[in-house]
Amino acid sequence: GFKVTDYSSSSEELESSDEDGEVVGHDGTVAVSDIPPPLMLTCISVFQADERRRGCHAESNGFGNHSNHGNLPDLVQQSNSPTATPTSALQELSNMGEFGIGGSKASFTPFVDPRVYQTSPGENDIENSTAALFANELLRQEQAQLNEARKISVVNVNPTNIRPHSDTPEIRKYKKRFNSEILCAALWGVNLLVGTENGLMLLDRSGQGKVYNLITRRRFLQMDVLEGVNVLVTISGKKNKLRVYYLSWLRNRILHNDPEVEKKQGWVTVGDLEGCVHYKVVKYERIKFLVIALKNSVEIYAWAPKPYHKFMAFKSFAELQHRPQLVDLTVEEGQRLKVIYGSSVGFHIIDVDSGNPYDIYIPSHIQSQVMPHAIVVLPKTNGMEMLLCYEDEGVYVNTYGRITKDVVLQWGEMPTSVAYIHSNQIMGWGEKAIEIRSVETGHLDGVFMHKRAQRLKFLCERNDKVFFASVRSGGSSQVFFMTLNRNSMMNW
Repeated sequence: GFKVTDYSSSSEELESSDEDGEVVGHDGTVAVSDIPPPLMLTCISVFQADERRRGCHAESNGFGNHSNHGNLPDLVQQSNSPTATPTSALQELSNMGEFGIGGSKASFTPFVDPRVYQTSPGENDIENSTAALFANELLRQEQAQLNEARKISVVNVNPTNIRPHSDTPEIRKYKKRFNSEILCAALWGVNLLVGTENGLMLLDRSGQGKVYNLITRRRFLQMDVLEGVNVLVTISGKKNKLRVYYLSWLRNRILHNDPEVEKKQGWVTVGDLEGCVHYKVVKYERIKFLVIALKNSVEIYAWAPKPYHKFMAFKSFAELQHRPQLVDLTVEEGQRLKVIYGSSVGFHIIDVDSGNPYDIYIPSHIQSQVMPHAIVVLPKTNGMEMLLCYEDEGVYVNTYGRITKDVVLQWGEMPTSVAYIHSNQIMGWGEKAIEIRSVETGHLDGVFMHKRAQRLKFLCERNDKVFFASVRSGGSSQVFFMTLNRNSMMNW
């Protein structure tokens, strides 16, 4: 059988008793084929990691002088019309000094933390490769000195199973029950920021499994942690505003050890945008794009490093024929920016250079409204091929709307949640089972059957570790996580 185990990260045992003497780990069992046990990961507490990073942001406690944001000129002008010159949007962005990617490359470098973004340089990027090696060596020396200077608590996130060895994996469940529905989550170091209907909390996975309340009485719909630039991007509040919180301010909400941070406002809105439906952070080389779906428009922002230290408006596409529900951004052959978005009728693209929208896939066999689940830009296709998931299907198309594979990904049931996992797989959460499929072929790699029907929602993933939550309207929600060993998938 495939056991779901309640998990308290401070315990070295997978089964333990809670305060009332109740043995945890025996409720909610599902069955699955045998696969090898989960990966063992060694992680460091986010609080200690943040303490080491504070040197990078000492100038302003990581706030980037945001008190002046209201007076900063937006040097990147929004554009609704096609570009007058043959210059592409990507070249236009590269020519703008405030994004730190033109002549002043160095201004962007301090915000790319090799500990956070494990990216490999391009073939022609010798300068960046050398800089990355140098930065990694500095970080290695810094780490060695810090290890000598103080005891760093290195925590095994998956404690060794003291029971007899078994090839049966476990989905683990945190004992903490959240009183309101969990809507989103993001990893901050090894710890988990959890957004609910009623606030933002931190689940301490590195210590005693304690939950800290960070922000109350505010709804958090979507979030992403960008540790290298000290921000948490969110869609939150009654009006679904795009609000960016400073991680140093959130950390101080727990530790209360920095009076300077305490005095400052801990957040700033991005472009006063309201009614945000969905966003995607897309990293391309050293640029961080933020593409945002609103009621009937799409906005593109790009991160500008110090002295701006904020997302600045880049392009705007208003009065779209189909309302965007899901949005992404691709760079074709390293040259052309294209927005991809899903609506209730299918999937569409906006050519950023010309501003022209066009359809790439309309499932004509579906007469009712379409539910778009995921847009996956496939690796090693120069940003030109995608897997588009909707309803209980998925199709392979390119950015010009041509079908690229004569295959349709077919889920075993209608999924409530679909997500691309960086082990090059796609997962679908249904009421009866969790399916794992190859993103390249759509072939089934594994199925996790539920013992009883339940609604589950994907939260986030990193290094083959996938977090998801139970969805119980009006009831309590819990966080689950599982580890995918991609090398073992062929043995399922």
